[in-house]
Amino acid sequence: MNRRNLLKTAGLAMAGSALLPFSSSAQTLNLESKPFGNDNAPQPLSGKRKLGRTLEVSSIGLGVQNMSRTYQTTIPSRPEMHNIIRTAFDNGVTFFDAAEAYGPLEVEKILGEGLAPIRDKVVVATKFGFNIGEDGKRVPGGLNSQPEHIKKVVESMLKRLRTDRIDLLYQHRVDPQVPIEDVVGAIKDLIKEGKVLNYGLSEPGEQTVRRAHKEHPVAAIQNEYSLLWRGPEKTILPLCEELGIGFVPWSPLGVGFLTASIDENTHFAQGDFRGSETRFSSENIAKNMPLVHLLKKWSVQKETTPAQISLAWLLAQKPWIAPIPGTTQMNHMKENIGASNLKFSSNELLKFTNELNTIQITGDRLPAGVQAMSGVEAPLKK
Repeated sequence: MNRRNLLKTAGLAMAGSALLPFSSSAQTLNLESKPFGNDNAPQPLSGKRKLGRTLEVSSIGLGVQNMSRTYQTTIPSRPEMHNIIRTAFDNGVTFFDAAEAYGPLEVEKILGEGLAPIRDKVVVATKFGFNIGEDGKRVPGGLNSQPEHIKKVVESMLKRLRTDRIDLLYQHRVDPQVPIEDVVGAIKDLIKEGKVLNYGLSEPGEQTVRRAHKEHPVAAIQNEYSLLWRGPEKTILPLCEELGIGFVPWSPLGVGFLTASIDENTHFAQGDFRGSETRFSSENIAKNMPLVHLLKKWSVQKETTPAQISLAWLLAQKPWIAPIPGTTQMNHMKENIGASNLKFSSNELLKFTNELNTIQITGDRLPAGVQAMSGVEAPLKK
C-alpha cells in the first residue's frame, strides 16, 4: 500500500503506539540522481553510525514495535514480519529495536524468530522498565527498575529473543523510585556476565544521564525526534555531543504525519492513539499542515518521498544519529532505508531548515499522563 493512498480514516491502536510505552514508535547531494521513490527500484541502505564508544549500527534501523499488532489494530502475518526483518537485513539494516512493553512481550518473540538465522550479524536493542508479569499483563505499580527485577527481566528477554546477549539494553523510562546508580549497577553486573553489551536510556532527564554516564558509559539515548518534534535539540543532543553518546530517534516519521498520509480531512477511529494527542486534533492538524506542504515540495523537487526527506534530514543533523522507523509494510521498509542514499548539501540543508524554522507546530506531542514520564530525574542515592 502506497503511503499517499493510505486510508485517511485508519485507526492507530493504543496498543501499538510508541508514544505510550505500555501496550494493552555537510554531505553533498547529487542533483541528477533519483533516490528511491514509487517508480524506482529500492537502493540498499548506505552507511554506518557509531553509538557511544564502540557500538556500530546501520545508519537507519528497523523498529519492530507494531509487528504484533498494527496501528490499525490488525494482527500482521507473522511469517511476513519475519520476511520484512530478514529483507531489511539483506538490504543493509543491522539495527533492530524492540521492548518488553511492546506486545507486551510478543514483539521480542517475533524479533527473535526473525533474526534467528542471522543473529550474529546484527545489533539487537530492547528495553526494560515497566512492571510486566510473565503472562504479559501489567502489574500494579507502573514502572519497575529495581536491580533484581532488571536481572530477572533480562533472563526472560534472552529467551524471547533467542540469544545469549543483548547488544543494547535501554531503561525504557526513568524510575522515580530507584537511583540511577542502582540501575546502572545492575546493568554493570549483566555486562560482566556477558548478557548485556551496551546500555542506554529512553526519554531521561539530563542530570540522570550525567549520573548514569559517570557510573558506566552510556551508549545511546532514545527519544522522540523528528521534523514534527524537535525537543531534543534544546538539551539532549548537545548533551550527547558533549559526552560522546549516540542518539536514536523514535517515531522519526511522526506516527505517519511526515509521510503525508494525514491531513485536515483525516478522521481518527475510536481508540486511535493520535486522537488523544492535541497536535492531531482536527483544528491543529490544519495548523500543522504547512510542514507536510514543505515536505511535499521538497520531495517533488528531489523526485523522492516525504518520508525519505524526513529521514534524510535527521541523518544530516549529526553523524551519531540513527533513526529507527517502524513499519509492517515491506514497501515502506524499503522506502525508509532508501533515505540513507539521499544527502543534503550544506546550502540545501540550510535552506530547508530555514523554511522549517518558520513553521510552528501547534499542540502537545503526548497526553499529559505519558508526557509526565519523559525528562524524569532519578532520585539521588542516599
